[in-house]
Amino acid sequence: MVMDFVFGLHSHLPWVLHHGRWPHGSDWLTEAAVDTYLPLVEALEALEHQHIAAPVTLGVTPILANQLAHDSFRSELTAFFAQRLEASDEAVATFTAEGDGHLARVAGFWKRRLARLERTFTRLDGDIPAALRGFESRGRLELMSSAATHGFLPLLATDESIRFQLLLGRSEHRRIFGRAPRGCWLPECAYRGAGPWRPHPDAPLTGDRVGIEEHLRTADFRWFFTDSHLAHAGRSLSLYGDQDFPAGRVGAEGVAVEEIGERTPYRAYLVSPRADAAPVYALVRDPAATRQVWSRSEGYPGDGGYLEFHKIRQPGGLKFWRVTGRAVDLGGKEPYDVNIGRARAWRDGHHFAAMLRQVGNAAAADGGRLIAAPFDTELFGHWWFEGVDFLADSYRALAGQEQVRPVAASTHLAELASAPAVQLAEGSWGANGDFSMWLGPQTAWTWQELWRLEIAFWRVAPAALDDPALHTVLEQAARELLLAQSSDWQFIISTGAAGDYAEARFLGHCRALEELIAGLEPGRRGDLAATVRRAVELRALDDPFPDPLPALAEALGR
Repeated sequence: MVMDFVFGLHSHLPWVLHHGRWPHGSDWLTEAAVDTYLPLVEALEALEHQHIAAPVTLGVTPILANQLAHDSFRSELTAFFAQRLEASDEAVATFTAEGDGHLARVAGFWKRRLARLERTFTRLDGDIPAALRGFESRGRLELMSSAATHGFLPLLATDESIRFQLLLGRSEHRRIFGRAPRGCWLPECAYRGAGPWRPHPDAPLTGDRVGIEEHLRTADFRWFFTDSHLAHAGRSLSLYGDQDFPAGRVGAEGVAVEEIGERTPYRAYLVSPRADAAPVYALVRDPAATRQVWSRSEGYPGDGGYLEFHKIRQPGGLKFWRVTGRAVDLGGKEPYDVNIGRARAWRDGHHFAAMLRQVGNAAAADGGRLIAAPFDTELFGHWWFEGVDFLADSYRALAGQEQVRPVAASTHLAELASAPAVQLAEGSWGANGDFSMWLGPQTAWTWQELWRLEIAFWRVAPAALDDPALHTVLEQAARELLLAQSSDWQFIISTGAAGDYAEARFLGHCRALEELIAGLEPGRRGDLAATVRRAVELRALDDPFPDPLPALAEALGR
């Protein structure tokens, strides 16, 4: 039996334009573009020219897509290229003068690579989303979307907020990429089923709420990725009788529900299916495949021949050393060898393809049909420099064999006649498999602040939507709400990597939102012209999503 393989890539960065450059700010975006997005475009072009299928399922969050399409990004990346090319020139001269020919050659490699990527960016007219749109139109990949600003959906206080995140995410994807997405990357793979909602003692009382899959269905999404423990710990709805959609019953779109026993990650699942509604599927992350690629301690990125991410030459920001060994500290890192790094990527790509065949054979014997391996896109190229080469070599190694078939997610689902039905457990793909990375002792205060503002926003939004004179203020209030809801702020605070920056960004959006809400409050509006001017000032700083009001109206059921 042929096993389908879905390679999923989730591309996301929070809104960083107009909020500093280095060490925290737009450099996050420009580094990701130079390290990952542009090399990925080049790799996909090469595979296309070689007539090798590489149907990656590529997610680009709406907030990232807005930044990649922004004029400020083009100017920031131009400045970034100039800085890095100057740094490579300086490094060549310095290492040559010091008689270190090896490091001088590595510096020369960086100069050639950066110059080539700059030419690629120019050839694309500075429009990376258009390049991705072209791949999809030619059937080379599938693009999936996400919540507008990657809000942590299970923790948002109102269903209106969840609907707004998803509906705006869908409409922005259509605006930028030209077609409606079928798949949605749930931010942080975070899922909550239907039932009572009280994630924290200070959370507002909202009563029973529908599960995340219902919001996906409302926004016309048809599938998402989930972590394996959410499927394993869930319950099989087909085992619980007519009230839970019994096995063998055919629901919407002719999809039959299968009887299952133990759940396996090697199947797609119907999530809480309804006979009167379109199906929503979950594709389960394969633990074996993802651990082999993602883990620095156990997987490929820890190989001693690969470029060391953490040792950086300053000033300049270039890297000249290799991993050397997992237990070697930064002072003991040895010089990088470009050829060795490239050879290791080829080796590991072929090893990965062979491992997929082994996993597929074992899974097929137990009724499996699918291996799904989703990752953060930025792992490939940014965190793991040779990762883009590895990805391309994996597809090359899979070409011409018959046991594993690389497909896009929607291709696999379109061919399903039946699937098991489950109610997933609550959780995420974060530390501990739960919500604690985003709602814990360090971050509870952010939710207390956000829940209060969320409720206040949706209290004033309906009347403001009915008054065109308030639309400029309402639009910017909506942007500030969405930006404050980004899951990145809590994640960064919890990791401690750039906590001050994340706190400042979160509080900045909250204070702006609070100010604009006051200007929308009936009886408290005061000088409307001054409030409109303030909204225009804020939009000059934070201006994603040109027209959020149609999605906002839909979220309100208008």
